[in-house]
Amino acid sequence: MATLTSEPAATTAAARRRWPRFDLLGRRSRAPWWFLLPGLTLYAFVVLIPSARGIALAFTDWNGINPTYSYVGFDNFSKLWETDLVREALVRTVVIAVAITIVQNAIGLLLALGVNSQIKSRNVLRVLLFAPAVLTPVVTAYLWRNLLAPTGAVNALLDLVGLDRFEHAWLGDSRYATWSIVFIVVWQYAGYSMVIFLAGLQSISQDIYEAAEVDGASRIRRFWYVERPLLAPAITINLMLSIIGGIKLFDQIYATTGGGPANSTQNLSALIYRYAFNSGQFSFAIAMSVVLTVLVAVLAFGQFAFLRRAERNAS
Repeated sequence: MATLTSEPAATTAAARRRWPRFDLLGRRSRAPWWFLLPGLTLYAFVVLIPSARGIALAFTDWNGINPTYSYVGFDNFSKLWETDLVREALVRTVVIAVAITIVQNAIGLLLALGVNSQIKSRNVLRVLLFAPAVLTPVVTAYLWRNLLAPTGAVNALLDLVGLDRFEHAWLGDSRYATWSIVFIVVWQYAGYSMVIFLAGLQSISQDIYEAAEVDGASRIRRFWYVERPLLAPAITINLMLSIIGGIKLFDQIYATTGGGPANSTQNLSALIYRYAFNSGQFSFAIAMSVVLTVLVAVLAFGQFAFLRRAERNAS
């Protein structure tokens, strides 16, 4: 009898979900989209309208001060490809972003695998490893600028342990400045990637681990054939966040080297600031910003499409 009475109830519930809902007056109820109007208005006023006007100013000779300007067409964009500094900054932006993405996610994954074990101090380690991500990028950059100074703690430590031959002006030498900035960013955000990977690892059912253990899978095989495919969504999120953050990187460069020495750490974001506020070439800087936006969109969506396809293949 219970079975006979439960089927009509289930059918009725399904029918209610299929048919539209009506209010007490018989009118079909709709989602109150107009509740979104204040937020959308503010977003349009703060983001959309300034962005559209900025794109329009990229086709002018505006200097950022004079209210009058004239349209110059694509002159600013053609000038971008003719300027050696811009081309070098574009290549350096991609190199820095790729280096940060690879190293940060590799270290974050290793840390997540480590703290996901049954060691007693795993909770304390999770807090300590994530703590740098809470700091603002400017504070982190100033901290490491002092640590990596010629008379800073890093060189003092190398001298203390007898490795004085490895002492360098880490941020003042063009051979090491870029990689020092990559190190600073990875130091701050590896714990952030760790947390996302850790969430993915903890969502894996323990039954899967037990089945792999019964089959005699080693630790490496268990990671490659069990954990890696199930971590695909976490990998997608981490790679997307790190590549976008690496391309837009500005705070760490501005606070540590300012784009030097000899423009060796000048990426697109730092160069935009330099042209806009130091040289007064606002329209040229805006054109560079448009190129940076397109670069972020192309790399982000391209990477997202590739990773989503890999997720489907893995599943």
